[in-house]
Amino acid sequence: MKKVIFYIALGLVATSCAFSSKSSAGDGGGEVTGIRGTALGEPTPYGMVLVDRGSMKMGPNEDDSTWNIKANPNGMSVESFWMDETEITNAKYKQFVFWVRDSIIRERLADPAYGGDEEYKIEEDKEGNPITPYLNWKKPIPWRNPTEDEQRAIASVYRYNPINGVWELDPTQMNYRYEIYNLTEAAKRKNRLDPARRVYNTDIPVVDEMPLISKDTAYINDNGEIIRETITRNLTGNYDFLNTYIVNVYPDTTAWINDFENAYNEPYTRMYFAHPGYSDYPVVGVSWEQASAFANWRTDYLRRSLGKQGVYIEPYRLPTEAEWEFAARVGNDKNKYPWEGDFPISDSGCFYANLKPGDGNYIKDGNLITSKVGTYDPNDFGLYDMAGNVSEWTSTAYTESIDRLTNDINPEYRYNAAQEDPYKATRKIVRGGSWKDIAHNVRADLRMWEYQNEQRSYIGFRCVRTQVGFAKGRK
Repeated sequence: MKKVIFYIALGLVATSCAFSSKSSAGDGGGEVTGIRGTALGEPTPYGMVLVDRGSMKMGPNEDDSTWNIKANPNGMSVESFWMDETEITNAKYKQFVFWVRDSIIRERLADPAYGGDEEYKIEEDKEGNPITPYLNWKKPIPWRNPTEDEQRAIASVYRYNPINGVWELDPTQMNYRYEIYNLTEAAKRKNRLDPARRVYNTDIPVVDEMPLISKDTAYINDNGEIIRETITRNLTGNYDFLNTYIVNVYPDTTAWINDFENAYNEPYTRMYFAHPGYSDYPVVGVSWEQASAFANWRTDYLRRSLGKQGVYIEPYRLPTEAEWEFAARVGNDKNKYPWEGDFPISDSGCFYANLKPGDGNYIKDGNLITSKVGTYDPNDFGLYDMAGNVSEWTSTAYTESIDRLTNDINPEYRYNAAQEDPYKATRKIVRGGSWKDIAHNVRADLRMWEYQNEQRSYIGFRCVRTQVGFAKGRK
């Protein structure tokens, strides 16, 4: 994970020269001809579709006295972006969990306490000079025929279940560490290192005092607990805006019972994330923090595969609320749903989405809980399950005054709650409704929210990635 710092640093240095150029500054016979270079051949993200830039009225466009809805649509425009065709499945999220597992095993295989095989962690270059250590993913884990030390390293991430007599993955150890550079705060004039550049108005005296900034950090204590802190201090350098997070990434499989205490949901608690039969079902029991960690891991995973060009790839992330609504309503503010019309059933009697059709009748639409992703027809953008199945996290923070705080160009309200903030400051917007909701609550123009650390049996997510202007994609 230490490589993330490298990616960020290189990206800051090279952003303005992301294209190679064969032209020299002296070409053109003294005329300014420009330096264009060759555009990066950015690959189309796997399993995503392109949503072209567009504009619409966001929010309900008509009053609904039955549900006490007041029309207050806001015009907005969004840039082109790729979006996952479906919600992130158990199979895709399990790849993340297993990557974390394998990284821990490799760390321990390199630890002298477990044999100390230096091939699993590279700390020197070919000339023997010390470098920033990184894990060697080309060195396979000896799952078959391990030595005694190797077996201890592998077994250390598992725990014995005395109830069923099975060795199972220890969820408490599945901690993912990553770092995010807060470009928004770093770019603000008030946070510039040079006091003279904080205020351009020369009539205002320059205050030669470093501004106070806040950054998040985290560490694991001696008891194996994740400790998170928000540090407030004077700015000392540009890298003070680098925030560190440690997130336990294992989904809360008990959400099925905690959300529905008086229902027989034990089979889902035991099997929903573990059984291959649910591989293509949307992952649930993931918090906003875990979904954000997945997006960051997915970015790092892609960048590693692309080598040096990886730094020019826009990161995977959660969609903004505006992006999500634009994609769900196919850019048409007349649509309340991802489909035309005001009803969840077609003229032929087929359901458009996985929802709660009636009181005590979940299976009328063919499902009791979640359904396999892509079970129902996609909307006109090619996106599946933008209504029902599971509600979806967005990156947008919730506040009652959000409509007054956001711009109409790529609207987004972000607030990273500090540790000392009140709990309500951790609210994030979720969209689309879920399998447990009636038709009204799966409307694409309605806003809901949840606390960012909550893990629900009816909330999942999908990722987006901004399309860079020269990149190619598909619709």
